[in-house]
Amino acid sequence: MTPLFANRREAARQLAQKLQNLSGAPHLIVLGLPRGGVPVAATVAQALGAELDVFVVRKLGVPGHEELAMGAVASGGIRVVNEETFHALGISRHTLDAVTEAESREVIRRERLYRGDRPFPDLRGATVVLVDDGVATGSTMLAGLRALREHRPAKLVAAAPVMSRQAEHDLARVADACVTVATPEPFYGVGAWYGDFTQTTDAEVLAALQQAHTGGLADAAQR
Repeated sequence: MTPLFANRREAARQLAQKLQNLSGAPHLIVLGLPRGGVPVAATVAQALGAELDVFVVRKLGVPGHEELAMGAVASGGIRVVNEETFHALGISRHTLDAVTEAESREVIRRERLYRGDRPFPDLRGATVVLVDDGVATGSTMLAGLRALREHRPAKLVAAAPVMSRQAEHDLARVADACVTVATPEPFYGVGAWYGDFTQTTDAEVLAALQQAHTGGLADAAQR
């Protein structure tokens, strides 16, 4: 099996080409899912001339079966509940609220780490591209898309260099558009399609966000 991409930077360049139709769109914001989605999002945002930010999503796992999501909490204080799972398993509202509180604290911690004092961007009427480095099941990105809908963007795009075909199908039902470079089958896993899939560190996330933010301020000053 031959990797499709040497690393995240190469994958991001190919993804940016697929998204070129968005270049120049007014109020265009690219949001990266940390950690691995942020360096991909940074390259995409630069190629499209878009604002870059981070969107933190935490799954609300069913106690004792944490891999099973009963919902998610995300940046901006949004909670999305998988009503079907919630009711089918007879989960109590108290349990849901307790898990939500714990995961919300983690969202806030990561928000402070990644964004500092910068406010969450206003997404109303924006064209928003939610980016990850790859999508296997799609659960995290699906939760992110549903949470982003609460912010009332004009257009919502799901994007990743590589996705499973099932994930692409599921994401396309929730987003206004779903963009990927490749949907190999069998999928194996996101890392299988990268030559270098070294884990992204918090320091790398912070560096990408700081560079984008300070660069944006510099551009604004020049104008």
